[in-house]
Amino acid sequence: MLAKRIIPCLDVKDGQTVKGTNFVDLRQAGDPVELGKAYSKMGADELVYLDITASHEGRKTFTELVGRVAANINIPFTVGGGINELKDVDRMLSAGADKVSINSAALRRPELVNEIASHFGSQVCVVAIDAKLVGNTWKCYINGGRIETEKNLLDWAREVNDRGAGEILFTSMNHDGVKTGYANEALAELADSLSIPVIASGGAGKKEHFKETFIQGKADAALAASVFHFGEISIPELKLYLKEEGISVRL
Repeated sequence: MLAKRIIPCLDVKDGQTVKGTNFVDLRQAGDPVELGKAYSKMGADELVYLDITASHEGRKTFTELVGRVAANINIPFTVGGGINELKDVDRMLSAGADKVSINSAALRRPELVNEIASHFGSQVCVVAIDAKLVGNTWKCYINGGRIETEKNLLDWAREVNDRGAGEILFTSMNHDGVKTGYANEALAELADSLSIPVIASGGAGKKEHFKETFIQGKADAALAASVFHFGEISIPELKLYLKEEGISVRL
């Protein structure tokens, strides 16, 4: 069985790590390079860096930051935010990133998934999906969760799977930052419907939530932010707990 991955996520705004609840109320969480180094030493399997305000100026700053992260850590990391075309992907990979995450750009122009997969390989292309349960339907959102689209989670995930994405990063907007557990029912449905790995995001509050998303949610990886940034859960402790619970992790 493939080892389950633990992935801290760093939302970057103006060069600093921030974290919010339900995509709003941001607060500072520290220097993204120093946090990345610490997580790398603690045994995180991968990292995700998201430029959450990817304006033109922000991109320049973010590209420099990606270079500094690459020089300081020795685990794979994914970057996202403001990636709209192949030259954006090229810039991030050249700065030292291992993968890119695309979200709004893919929903606006789905062919981008095919282009990234054919130019750089499927393993480089992570499609992030921010979805919210509206009535009985998981609706996909763009622009950092601000705008609802016509797409529903399962159909869109299947489409990007077929287009060559390497993995799906699904964030439940209903669960984001509220620490009551991941959207395991939706995650399990994704896992059963797709041929690529699914990363769970949104809802981690305690160690049990990670176990539940690996077992009930059938997730391949679990992403979290505030519980790691603010020292509520330590990665070595989490991994020992998961191992004792019979879940395959890299110690």
